[in-house]
Amino acid sequence: MTAFDVGLRGDRCWLDLGGGTRIDMPITRWHDDADDADRVLVDACAGPTIDLGCGPGRLVAALVERGIVALGVDNSEVAISLTQSRGGPALHRDLFKPLPGEGRWSHVLLADGNIGIGGDPAALLRRARMLLHGRGTVLVEVDPPGCGLRRERARVGGEDSWGTWFDWAWLDPDALEAAAGSAGFRIRWLAERSGRWFAELEQS
Repeated sequence: MTAFDVGLRGDRCWLDLGGGTRIDMPITRWHDDADDADRVLVDACAGPTIDLGCGPGRLVAALVERGIVALGVDNSEVAISLTQSRGGPALHRDLFKPLPGEGRWSHVLLADGNIGIGGDPAALLRRARMLLHGRGTVLVEVDPPGCGLRRERARVGGEDSWGTWFDWAWLDPDALEAAAGSAGFRIRWLAERSGRWFAELEQS
């Protein structure tokens, strides 16, 4: 069971940070259909798209409904089952392990703060670049301006149990620009909708 399975099952859960902060996880949004803010990402996808850390699969399902070839990737079997139940193709895999279509994807999705996976956004973007063809882009959700970059140890848990500690990162548009540049990307556009911030990264 992964740390996020508590929330993926639909139970209330929190992200517990090493510094003592506890953050409520947006469980309802994860399980809902793609909303108006999510469509900033979905509308930007014009070709085969791979969603890294797809969770319950709302974005994969939205892309498939539009006739776009899409694949969700997650290290949680619960997430894969939920994505498939919505009609979305999904693969149970560590995103740093070999994936189908490497070097041929048009877009990589990193929604819901998944740019923070592993605690090193630049390393994650370098991995994303390996998945893209030469004109492919990364579509990412970031924190609002002014939040900067921070890395912390975190764990996810609910009423009865807590998962193990893992590394996570958060970054705002300025920090994204720096991480993107070190991975061979530049920001094509930045957009805000319903209080959430999104960017598209093109290869430089």
